[in-house]
Amino acid sequence: QVQLVESGGDLVQPGGSLRLSCAVSGLRFELVIMSWVRQAPGKALEWISTINSDGEVTHYADSVKGRFTISRDNAKKTLYLQMNNLKVEDTAMYYCETNSRIRGQGTQVTVSS
Repeated sequence: QVQLVESGGDLVQPGGSLRLSCAVSGLRFELVIMSWVRQAPGKALEWISTINSDGEVTHYADSVKGRFTISRDNAKKTLYLQMNNLKVEDTAMYYCETNSRIRGQGTQVTVSS
C-alpha cells in the first residue's frame, strides 16, 4: 500500500522560510518521479515543482522559481521542498504527489503577518 505523509507546514511571516518533507512508503521511491502541488482555498490544484527519480532534473512553476527548491533523499525515501522568501499568496495546502497522481493528506502552509 502506497503511503505519502507530508509534514513541515506552519504559520510563517512574509519573507520567512519553511522546509516541507514527504515520507514515502509502499513503492520503489528511487524509481518514481515526484512532484509538489498545492491548493489554496477556493482555487484549483496548482503544480509547483517536479523532480526526476535520481534528483538530477528539476522543474518549477514560474510562481515559485528562484524561491523554492525541490530535492529528494532516495535512501530515506523522502521528498523535500525548501521554501524561501514566502509570500502571502503561497498560503495553501501542500501535497506531494507521485507520477501516478497519488497524494498524501497534505500539510498546511499559512503566510501572514
